[in-house]
Order: sequence, then C-alpha cells, then structure tokens
Amino acid sequence: MNQNQQPQNQQINIELGEKEAEGIYSNLAIITHSPAEFVIDFTRVVPGVPKARVHARIITTPQHAKMLLRALNDNIEKFEARFGEIIVENPPTPQQYGFMNVKRDEKIN
Repeated sequence: MNQNQQPQNQQINIELGEKEAEGIYSNLAIITHSPAEFVIDFTRVVPGVPKARVHARIITTPQHAKMLLRALNDNIEKFEARFGEIIVENPPTPQQYGFMNVKRDEKIN
C-alpha cells in the first residue's frame, strides 16, 4: 500500500461476556503514568468503609489515553446536547468521594 491509499475499514467483532456486561461501578479513578503508559485504577469509596479496593486496572499507551479523552469528550458533548449540561458545582473532597486527582502515595481517608 502506498502512502496515498487509505486502509479499508475493518469490522471488528467484539464479544461481551456475562460478567463484563454487568459492569463495575466506580466513583474514584487513580491515574498514573510513565513515558510509555498510562495506568487507570478504578475503585469505589463507600462511606464508613476505611479501605477501597481496585476493581479494574486499565493500562494503555499515551496515544490511546489521549484518544480515550477525545472519545469521552465527544460523548459528553452528545450527552449534554440531548439531556442538558452536566453540573459539577463543587469538585468533591476526599471525604465526599468522586473522581479527583490523587497522588499514588496519598491515602484516601
């Protein structure tokens, strides 16, 4: 294939297992990175429970992380066009839970 040719659209068949179809609720994501990869740990913090467990870890390349950011932004724009603006009045503190920037060594109380 020369540089002027575009690759043909390839259809990918994606299988969704029963367990994965149930989904995992997460209200906290801890994101770290190195020059080669991004690591996203999804957890949930529950009031009265002093410890949170990682329920899913996604490891991806910086390029795919940026593509994920763009895809999320596109979907948020479509969601807000249909249902109205998503309001995040006051970003949550660790005591309130929710997605936030957390240093890897920092503990969530």
